[in-house]
Amino acid sequence: MSRIGKTPVTIASGASVAVDGCTINVEGPKGKLTFEHRPEITVEVSDGIVTVKRDAEDRTSRELHGLTRAIIANMVEGVTAGYERRLEIVGVGYLATIQGDTLQLRVGFANELHRKIPADLKVECPSNTEIVVTGCDKQKVTQFAAEIRSLRKPEPYKGKGVRYKGEQVKIKPGKAAAK
Repeated sequence: MSRIGKTPVTIASGASVAVDGCTINVEGPKGKLTFEHRPEITVEVSDGIVTVKRDAEDRTSRELHGLTRAIIANMVEGVTAGYERRLEIVGVGYLATIQGDTLQLRVGFANELHRKIPADLKVECPSNTEIVVTGCDKQKVTQFAAEIRSLRKPEPYKGKGVRYKGEQVKIKPGKAAAK
């Protein structure tokens, strides 16, 4: 049996989980999330604990068992504590600002880059070189942060670009001087 799948999910205080057929609704102080699991999996809620069981022992059911449990655990954590991803911008003249519901980036291109901020995410710029993406859905938070990073990945010679906070960029040596 899956080690991850058989571990029960404890519902944190302030959160509520409701199961209606294959639809799971998780509500908490940070928001509300919905997930529809596959019919091979059974989800039960009792006494503040969510248990996930599989009906068969075929490969697909075994794969979905741990996945479903992990998604439910992430949903419970998201609606109670939320998720946050921090990015930093490295480079002379590189900066980020928020204009309405659009994130504007100046990262060394001729034009500014504009990214529309999804409605269920909160994006802040505490300084010109920092971006903080927060929300209750882990997948959406990390996906939007990855999209921002992909606009100008850190390059290996000077390390300029958008990177995750604390990310180590291996700097390559430049050309050796001719003797």
